[in-house]
Amino acid sequence: MEVYQTEEQQVEAIKGYWQENGNTIIAGIVLAFAGFIGFNFYKDNKLTNELAVSDSYQTLIESSVNDKANFPEQAAIFINKNANTSYASLTGLALAKEAAAAKDWETAQTQLNAAIDSAPTDAIKGIASLRLARVQIQLAQYTEALATLAKPLPESFTANIEEIKGDTYLLQNKKELARNAYQAAITANGLANSPGLQMKLDDLSTLVNLTAVLPAKQATEQ
Repeated sequence: MEVYQTEEQQVEAIKGYWQENGNTIIAGIVLAFAGFIGFNFYKDNKLTNELAVSDSYQTLIESSVNDKANFPEQAAIFINKNANTSYASLTGLALAKEAAAAKDWETAQTQLNAAIDSAPTDAIKGIASLRLARVQIQLAQYTEALATLAKPLPESFTANIEEIKGDTYLLQNKKELARNAYQAAITANGLANSPGLQMKLDDLSTLVNLTAVLPAKQATEQ
């Protein structure tokens, strides 16, 4: 490094450096400042858009109560417009709920599959998957329901998954598998959210034991 002997030499060196590089430094400062302003504008604009979508979603959901006839059409428009947001999946869940209430299981299945495909979080995907499995049970698609439940889902859904598996196995007359699934659901703290789970297990255990010790006809009569 060059050693300057006097203050005058240092000042002249600084002036020379500034003359050569001053414009670059100023440009860098301006760009950095503009970037800071731009980033904050982006954040503010993004927040504004998210709030607007949230308000639209709330209005839409209210219409599902007050204007059921037009809700499916309005919901489809909303999903298309906000396909990349979590509200699209939530709207799909709402459409599926309306369809299930009308026992339109095919439409419910379609909406739930779409909700799963567009789900931005594992939690929403898990909820949609559980509901899809229940709809598939209604359609007697037992193999498909078990396949849906076999896909990777958050551990917090374990109890629900096992209980629905138990229901599916029971409808297939696979009583031992059903009992094992119900027991697994209880082990995963399923009783906290499904108190009737213990009754399912107790009733099934009684039926399995009767079948094991009595002739089939007598067990059926029991």
